[in-house]
Amino acid sequence: MSSTTIGTESQHTMVIQRARGWASLGLSDLWEYRELLYYLGWRELQGAYRQTALGFSWVFLRPIISMVLLTFVFKYIVEVPSDGVPYPLFVLAALIPWTFFSNSVTRASRSLVDNMRVISKVYFPRMIIPIAGTGSGIVDYGASFLVFMVVFIYFRMPLRVEMLLLPVFTLVAFAFALAVGLWLATLSVKYRDVAFAVTFLLQALMYLSPVIYPVSMVPEQLQVVYQLNPMTGVIQGMRWSLLGSGEAPNVMFLISSLVVVVLLVSGAYVFRRTERTVVDIL
Repeated sequence: MSSTTIGTESQHTMVIQRARGWASLGLSDLWEYRELLYYLGWRELQGAYRQTALGFSWVFLRPIISMVLLTFVFKYIVEVPSDGVPYPLFVLAALIPWTFFSNSVTRASRSLVDNMRVISKVYFPRMIIPIAGTGSGIVDYGASFLVFMVVFIYFRMPLRVEMLLLPVFTLVAFAFALAVGLWLATLSVKYRDVAFAVTFLLQALMYLSPVIYPVSMVPEQLQVVYQLNPMTGVIQGMRWSLLGSGEAPNVMFLISSLVVVVLLVSGAYVFRRTERTVVDIL
């Protein structure tokens, strides 16, 4: 919504107009409430590790434990190939974006329901809440990357100039997490079943992404459909830039990135339409 004041000093008329196009997303409002965004993001992160004995240590322990378990099962028992690089590095390069994506989607999907008391009492752009939930995953991302660098140095891997492209893959992962989070947060307002379905959705998507195996293991006839999954391109790009494993991003990565843009824009529009009645539903 936008307003215009018309008239003299003694008489004013307020004209309220419906916002159209990009203005209807309220992006300028998000910038005005950026301090609240930081606060909610930090509160979301604190809530995730509140009342735990090890506290924030879990942001480092989770990727380490995952790396050890996946390496033991899929390297030494199942004997999954790792494109000629040490399997711990192979799986950690995938866990960096995947852990970020998984945690961000989980927090963003339940963000409206978890903050219903705040929503019902104070006005602010509701989209800040799922954005804060998604952004809080940056800490998990950073912790996973630090663990990766320790293992990277242990195996004496060389630095690559392609590492400069890491922000591109990170941005796509963030946008995809936010897009999925917006859609799920919108659905969770009406259907509380979404909270239960998210766990199974993420588990299925993990197996449909090359987290524990290389893309080369996917049958040729399924490659096009498989690479439409944005996380496939992100994980493949992370491995290529960090380790030189697999192929460089190609046209399928661009197509999957466009899929992310469509999901993000459509999810934002649907979310904005839903937030007008979110208080009544909650």
